[in-house]
Amino acid sequence: MSLTSPRRAPLVDQVIDGLRRQITSGAWPVGSRIPTEPELVEQLGVARNTVREAVRALAHNGLLTIRQGSGTYVAATSELAGVMQRRFAGADPLHVAELRSALETKAAALAAERRTEEDLGLLEELLERREREWRSGGLERFVEADAAFHTAVVAAAHNEVLAALYADLGAVVRDFLRGDVGTEPRSRVLTDHARLVAAIRSGDAAAAAAEASTHPYVVRGDGGTGQPGV
Repeated sequence: MSLTSPRRAPLVDQVIDGLRRQITSGAWPVGSRIPTEPELVEQLGVARNTVREAVRALAHNGLLTIRQGSGTYVAATSELAGVMQRRFAGADPLHVAELRSALETKAAALAAERRTEEDLGLLEELLERREREWRSGGLERFVEADAAFHTAVVAAAHNEVLAALYADLGAVVRDFLRGDVGTEPRSRVLTDHARLVAAIRSGDAAAAAAEASTHPYVVRGDGGTGQPGV
């Protein structure tokens, strides 16, 4: 009797690869609901059981989450991201903030040295979007805008390994930010990221790192420090 898991049919593996590409390319963003099973059957031209097995495999790997009565949603952009989200779901928010600070500080310094004009244009655009969503008071839109801005800073560092690691931590960072901001973003003080963008634009690595290192923390109303920030 074989103790190994049964091999999946090649067609199932093809469907898994196709669905994974939709996720990793951003065509299906994190948090979005994927097409229904009948829709996928029609789109892919495969049997319902093939689609079901592929979806279950991706759910097992952490890329998808199946919500009974609601649908199937994108949970992470990679298998490692899914593992990280589960592993750090109950982590101390301060520890998440410290890790975020370490990664973003180094990324900001590298971005100041390596950024392109295209990177700068995107940072300016995302900075405006971040501030606009904050003023609108919508929690989810602000969280996504803030995450997009910081991801662009990391991308401007042009370090493929750092960018991949930060992307895999994306869901953990977004969950942390939701808890920090609360249900009413405008009741808090928004950290100004304009100085960070200016430091990156001017090529001042030390100033960019200094700006990035302060962002995961805010000053509390009582004047204390150390609370994870916005």
